[in-house]
Amino acid sequence: METTMYDIVQRRTLTPVTKLFEVDAPLVAKAAQPGQFVILRVHGRGERIPVTITDADPIAGTVTVVIQEVGATSKMACEIEEGGHFHDLAGPLGEPVPLRDSGHVVCVGGGFGAGAMLTVLKGLKPLATRTSAIVGARTAELVILQDRLEAAADNVYVCTDDGSAGYKGFVTGKLEDLIEQGEPIDQVLAIGPMMMMRAVAGVTVPNDIPTLVSLDPIMIDGTGMCGACRVTVGGETKFACVDGPFFDASQINFDELVRRNTTYRDEEADALDRYEKSHCRAEAAAQT
Repeated sequence: METTMYDIVQRRTLTPVTKLFEVDAPLVAKAAQPGQFVILRVHGRGERIPVTITDADPIAGTVTVVIQEVGATSKMACEIEEGGHFHDLAGPLGEPVPLRDSGHVVCVGGGFGAGAMLTVLKGLKPLATRTSAIVGARTAELVILQDRLEAAADNVYVCTDDGSAGYKGFVTGKLEDLIEQGEPIDQVLAIGPMMMMRAVAGVTVPNDIPTLVSLDPIMIDGTGMCGACRVTVGGETKFACVDGPFFDASQINFDELVRRNTTYRDEEADALDRYEKSHCRAEAAAQT
């Protein structure tokens, strides 16, 4: 793992609350495989946050990540400008996702999940595999990385809740349409909010379609030390960060998982509130 500062060589605004960062991290870029993640810290005393790798360029020595403003730390991270740096970036962590070398693989991503699925699609591209991407957002303005997804996948289906782009409805609705139309699907990979992945499993498992979901939303420490990402898979206790992040959706206890995913909701909301108040005070002081 690398331990020096990590310079941000490119920063791109994808939505008002979602930013893409290309970070100088040659050792991570060289070792990264599809489905793995990194742990970021904004400053020396900061919280460790897990972020799925969106892309890696071993020649340029850069790693690309997409960060969505959810809590205090992710908000701080998204405020760093191009030319700035992250205090540290540890990785790659987690097990790579197993890639099929035949058949039709459908990647389903909601919100920030589109960023996480890109590296998987790029990993599948050289193999004898047909790929489709189903990406969802509330409105057209919140769809991210469509251009990069179209370059990596054979088919891209955009879904928006309000119908402002592509299919009007949830990603699960489009997935159901493909199944009902007789589209052969050999595997589904789902990445995104917990409830979305649960809904995808509700569509695929009854249709006997092998499905893997990424449980990165429940991770905290990223190294298996905190135990907060415990999940029951096939009746056994697993840790999302070291045993995953991808697991067989048909074996996951989603009821338990959804409850665990809200464990620190109050603390996260309090931390965000305190950060925003202190940020506003700092801005006000700077203007006086």
